[in-house]
Amino acid sequence: MELYQLSPIQQNVLIASIMGDGEITKIYKNSRRKNNSYREHYGQAQEKYREWKQLFLPDLLYFNKKCHSLCSRSLPLFSQLYPHFYNSKNQKQVPENLLPTCTLPHFLAVLYMDDGTLSITKRINHTKKRIYLTPSIMLALQCFPVHELNLLQQHIHNTFNYAFKLCSTPSGHGYMLRFTSVQHTFSFLNFISPVTNTCPSMFYKTNWEWRYNKEKQLLLKQYPNYEIIASSSDCYKPYSPEEINRMITLHKNGEKISDIARVINRTYWSVVYKVRELKEKNLL
Repeated sequence: MELYQLSPIQQNVLIASIMGDGEITKIYKNSRRKNNSYREHYGQAQEKYREWKQLFLPDLLYFNKKCHSLCSRSLPLFSQLYPHFYNSKNQKQVPENLLPTCTLPHFLAVLYMDDGTLSITKRINHTKKRIYLTPSIMLALQCFPVHELNLLQQHIHNTFNYAFKLCSTPSGHGYMLRFTSVQHTFSFLNFISPVTNTCPSMFYKTNWEWRYNKEKQLLLKQYPNYEIIASSSDCYKPYSPEEINRMITLHKNGEKISDIARVINRTYWSVVYKVRELKEKNLL
């Protein structure tokens, strides 16, 4: 199959895109086309994200900006892929036989940025003047029936060790995937961060520190004397003096942010913001 002529990253990005916002176009009766093509509509607000995605497949996908579409020519590749992604009724399905190919964080990152949501639950304690923010992640893949979601759920668990739960929804086939653990939410965002940190236009979904600061600013306008507290995993607890000293030493030794994050068991973006804060205090 021509899919395997693409690099592993390209394969993961393309498969996730077809499962997510993209589609393989149908060939209608009496059409002159011999092969299927790819098409992905988007709104103006998502154009930067589509430009980011197209960089992975520059020889395959191009823009039709008049139609707000990322698309391809009619190619044998998409004719070969069509029966993997669509059943006999031309309904989208999870490509079971291609899932073993989807082992890179790029697969989860694109699937999440296409169809995921970083949802934040707010709990206000007016007595203590505190507002608690609890993040959770949803994959709104309700276009797939429950048995298809079970395939994807099991693949993600077996391959990436993330346990999404089935959750009911009033749209589509009635189900989507969701994390019920805050710790898993932070772990997931950290896992895909080497991919997503190159796409600033999607930080509202992928960068918890960025999103938390935005939510905090909005809430403080409405509740100026309240304390905003984020429910968090251990990775998001306050930095200890030992961690700060270790960060300073590693940074002065020229270590990369990603390496510092791994050594002190923090997320990439948590370290980015902490380094910025230390520089502002002239500690770095």
